[in-house]
Amino acid sequence: MAKADTMLGILMLLRARKRMTARQLAEQLEIHIRTVYRCIDALCISGVPIVRKRGETGAITFRTM
Repeated sequence: MAKADTMLGILMLLRARKRMTARQLAEQLEIHIRTVYRCIDALCISGVPIVRKRGETGAITFRTM
């Protein structure tokens, strides 16, 4: 799967489900969890409003304004 396809898949899943863990994203897209983190970093750098909360209850969500 191309990186652009992976990033688009992450965006689509977050839009549909609002909040997901990196592990859930990796399982849904059938990719390695490190790939999820790399794509999230690339999306943040490109200006997509994504927030990564760490910890046991952490998840990846869109930033609300």
